[in-house]
Amino acid sequence: MKNKSKIYFPFLLGLACAAGVLLGAMLDFSSNETMFTSNPKKAKLSRLIDYIDYEYVDEVNTDSIVDVTVNRILENLDPHSVYIPKTEYANVTENMQGDFVGIGVSFYTVNDTIVVIQPLEGGPSERIGIRGGDRILYANDAQLFNKNITNDSLTSKLKGKENTKVMLTIFRKGIKELLKFDVTRARVPLKSVDAAYMLTADLGYIKINRFSETTYKEFKQSLNTLKSQGAKKIALDLRDNPGGYLSEAINMVDEFLEDGKLILFTKNKKGAIEETFSTSEGAFENNEIFVLINENSASASEIVAGAFQDNDRGTIIGRRSYGKGLVQREMELGDGSAVRLTIARYYTPTGRSIQKSYKEGNESYFKDYTSRYKNGELVYADSIHVKDSLKYVTPGGKIVYGGGGIIPDVFVPKDINFESENLSYLLRQGFLSKFVFEVLEKDRDYYNALSWKEFQQEEMITEKVVADFFQFSRELNIPMEIKEYRPLLKRYLKASMAQQLFGNDKFQRIINNDDRIIEKVIELSQTN
Repeated sequence: MKNKSKIYFPFLLGLACAAGVLLGAMLDFSSNETMFTSNPKKAKLSRLIDYIDYEYVDEVNTDSIVDVTVNRILENLDPHSVYIPKTEYANVTENMQGDFVGIGVSFYTVNDTIVVIQPLEGGPSERIGIRGGDRILYANDAQLFNKNITNDSLTSKLKGKENTKVMLTIFRKGIKELLKFDVTRARVPLKSVDAAYMLTADLGYIKINRFSETTYKEFKQSLNTLKSQGAKKIALDLRDNPGGYLSEAINMVDEFLEDGKLILFTKNKKGAIEETFSTSEGAFENNEIFVLINENSASASEIVAGAFQDNDRGTIIGRRSYGKGLVQREMELGDGSAVRLTIARYYTPTGRSIQKSYKEGNESYFKDYTSRYKNGELVYADSIHVKDSLKYVTPGGKIVYGGGGIIPDVFVPKDINFESENLSYLLRQGFLSKFVFEVLEKDRDYYNALSWKEFQQEEMITEKVVADFFQFSRELNIPMEIKEYRPLLKRYLKASMAQQLFGNDKFQRIINNDDRIIEKVIELSQTN
């Protein structure tokens, strides 16, 4: 890639814009039908749609007109009020539920055949012995190879109702006969805790990718495990976490705050304020906490960081967070679609709003990363623009600012070297993962037999593997020019390999090696 394309929007930035802080249950309008029938403006829009349906000279898909109309209406409200079409709503809901019903595998389609990347941890396929590299040829009697089948169609054949069975016919390299696996579909966890392990003898680390319905449960299990391993301090990694359910974030914060501390408050358009306080249930109230954030930490992640910072609890490390302080609620529209509508603003305990301005329109709002890149704030802390009018003081006398994100207590600059950014971008697009999958396919028996200890000790990414990667990238017209960043490339390749063989936890352990923010956390933990 050429150096003139120096700015890459992190993959999760878009996700951060879409994921909202979800409060409570869906609104129930069934007992208030007059809300929909008494407004002449709504009747006017409905009548126009009917005229187009019955009188217009050409056939028109009025469903698409309605979708466009809804989107245009929401675009004039705020950047986080969004329409979720029927075709997307099930996937959005599933992602935030924290699990799905199916056989529990991730897969690629290679040469018109489904190839298992890895069985998902805790799923039925893992339990009955399906492995990475297995080819799924049939689901019951349905042929899945040499057919023009979309991923959606494949997924529908592998998913199903809980406790239903599907007979999988599988080809495994090195075995002549086809294998039969009778799989009982079950709930497969979509984990929001990517990794939990000890960074030092007394410093535990927990990486959370989003706040789903199961996040607090996963977090509490991880916290208890780390405590049993000697953790007296915790590094909570919320980098690139776009947010999610407010209740899960509150429960997490409550583990670290003593009874009666304000966590946040919300205010709606009528001025009604709802405050949330910590309880006496915390399991880590007297221990040190470090919270890692960056420019893609949004919404519920900012609630966590803001609650700690405003209560003079722990240390916030990294770069200024995204700046989303709007509260959304999802409301179904009756046809399988839904709207995620902003219903309130949230405020940190000192009373500051961290919502960045959207007065210049959605396009400018979503290009805020570019502005931060250009003004230098990703590299220099003194380039972060603050307003004295938005200055607040914590009970301990610390000065904090509102008006757009959480500014960390300890700033760690971003590595904005072109090649480093280039590699990070490709990793998030799945480019490295596809290459690594092909490497593993060349000797599945060897790789699948490796233990984690053996994997760590072996030189998995040789110079030949690196040369093959460059050839792979050239074939896809993605030329790479790596010089001093060759070690970084090797680390990313090994991390992707670890992910496919051992899961996300091992991926994160390798990626965290030589990570600037992790190094700063370890340094601070040893000086306090």
